Amino acid sequence: MNNNTPENIVGKVEKLHKQLHYHNHKYYVEDDPEIPDSEYDKLLRELQAIEEEYPETLTEDSPSQRVGAAPLGEFTQVKHLLPMLSLANAFSEKELIAFEKRLKDRLVSLDDKENTEEDKMLEFAVEPKLDGLAVSLLYKKGILVQGATRGDGETGENITENVRTINSIPLKLIGNHIPETLEVRGEVYMPKASFEKLNQVARENDEKTFVNPRNAAAGSLRQLDSRKTAKRKLAMYCYATGLIEGMELPTTHYDALQQLASWGFRICPDIKVVKGVAGCIQYYEEIGTKRDNLAYDIDGVVYKINQLDLQKELGFVSRAPRWAIAHKFPAQEEMTVVEDIEFQIGRTGALTPVARLKPVFVGGVTVTNATLHNMDEIRRKDVRVGDTVIVRRAGDVIPEVARIVPHLRPEHTQIISMPENCPICDSKVEQIEGEAVARCSGGLFCGAQSKQSIKHFASRKALDIDGLGDKLVEQLFDEKLIENISDLYGLETEQLADLERMGEKSAQNLIDALQQSKTPTLARFIYSLGIREVGETTAKSLANHYRSLDALKQTDEENLQKVDDVGPIVASHVVSFFQQDHNNDVIDALLKAGVTPQEPEQIESEMALKLTGKIYVLTGTFTAMKRTEAKTQLEALGAKVTGSVSKNTTAVIAGEKAGSKRTKAEKLGVSVFDENKLMELLGSN
Repeated sequence: MNNNTPENIVGKVEKLHKQLHYHNHKYYVEDDPEIPDSEYDKLLRELQAIEEEYPETLTEDSPSQRVGAAPLGEFTQVKHLLPMLSLANAFSEKELIAFEKRLKDRLVSLDDKENTEEDKMLEFAVEPKLDGLAVSLLYKKGILVQGATRGDGETGENITENVRTINSIPLKLIGNHIPETLEVRGEVYMPKASFEKLNQVARENDEKTFVNPRNAAAGSLRQLDSRKTAKRKLAMYCYATGLIEGMELPTTHYDALQQLASWGFRICPDIKVVKGVAGCIQYYEEIGTKRDNLAYDIDGVVYKINQLDLQKELGFVSRAPRWAIAHKFPAQEEMTVVEDIEFQIGRTGALTPVARLKPVFVGGVTVTNATLHNMDEIRRKDVRVGDTVIVRRAGDVIPEVARIVPHLRPEHTQIISMPENCPICDSKVEQIEGEAVARCSGGLFCGAQSKQSIKHFASRKALDIDGLGDKLVEQLFDEKLIENISDLYGLETEQLADLERMGEKSAQNLIDALQQSKTPTLARFIYSLGIREVGETTAKSLANHYRSLDALKQTDEENLQKVDDVGPIVASHVVSFFQQDHNNDVIDALLKAGVTPQEPEQIESEMALKLTGKIYVLTGTFTAMKRTEAKTQLEALGAKVTGSVSKNTTAVIAGEKAGSKRTKAEKLGVSVFDENKLMELLGSN
């Protein structure tokens, strides 16, 4: 049965009009899209296909004929001197080849000569398609007088005060031959680093986060208070000119952009000129490989006929230039359904909610899981089991649930709450006030954290167990020879020798290294336990203050905060760690195995007083001792040893082949000592 009756077609077109107008408004006006770009594109292409098959359904108010969306009402309106039109899209090589054929066919029909453009290879200016907000900048006699959004292509919003806050937009042009009137078009975007920082601050303040950098840029430009815009760290690349009075531009699009660069505008460094559709496709593939490493988001590539006279010949259709097209990347946002939400335990004990999804193909891979970050994010986005959600993926980044689709929520959904106990080891789940992340308190005992705790325990700055690298730790776990750090001291040579790529000699070397590690300083032992926020410096402060492991285990938060480098958060982590029976069981097993932390000796010498407050930097190769040993001895005498040179540095102690640190010290006027002076400081002959 054929359902394509005139009545059904009209009804279908009206429904598509309504959907597209609604989503267009949500995207451009409210900056709050409900569906990904790929879904919008599918609806638009469906409408375009109907209008092509049934031309009588095409109307002036069709979404297929609109360039953008109606402008917001908060700003004054600006009528563009020349319309700001959007681009047609290509989603495949086949469509790109068809685009080139249309160009050649039209140029042939416009050319009366026998030697037609059909016999020539077309030249294209090609560039990344930034995912930002199109703006128009108007200059009079080289001075910026107006900035405007594209709006509906004919009329935009006056955002002059906001664009003035963007450092990459010149307020006054530089160079020679500046036109009387110059209109420049460009894309304002938010760099990825600025976007991540903006959302992090929003999460910390329990505010709404932005969906993507494009929405963040749009929202920032539409701030009524330009001081807020200034804090958002926006940027702009110029991609075209509008009206020009008082001079002629070069004859090609590429050279015109170089002219803009000479006047002080930023143009994308990846712009190139290529020959034919084959050159376009090669460029598309090259940019695709760079995409994830770019400092900004792109969603495709733009191809433009390079010769400006040919652009003029080809002209425009109602909503786009004939001489340009956007080649879009495959969608990296798709819709799917949340089938369950589970909690994973990370190497630091952090509980991360993970959505188990109905499989969906996003950005080139099939996605079945997506992160929800933390409970604050779940509550903010109101994600429930059973919801239809938008899943986002960018390159190798873990897929995430970007937002829900409210109108598709079923009647009965499951609200998620944080578990009280760790799903791996059943230890208590804790959340420090002011922190977004909840963590398992199992520490050394929790199976999800054990591998990482062992790697940290054996690391150079901890117990420095020679030969116990990450791969061997993984191997010992896989063979079920160890479960936590105390099991290391129960290993036997025969067990190790049977492992792949070990042998008797390597096995014996590891047993010897384990034996040698049994007498660490108390500071190293405290650091080796992997207590949250307790680094080398804090571990030394704790060791020097409490002088024994038992004293540290029995203290409380109030007393801990009397120690240098220890604030309320660190104090809370230390107390919480030693309150867990599991952690104390592992420490007791270590002590029973013969691990004996060496308590610091009281230093009351005149030399110690002389080095207190002194700051040293070690560089180069020493012959009398290792740099790590020199650092330990200097710190034992009250000095502080850092890794970078500044004007506050007391001296740089330079061994053989000392490099940039010595040079910097000499420039700053900081003293440079040799190894003999080091030995004098340490009181040695």
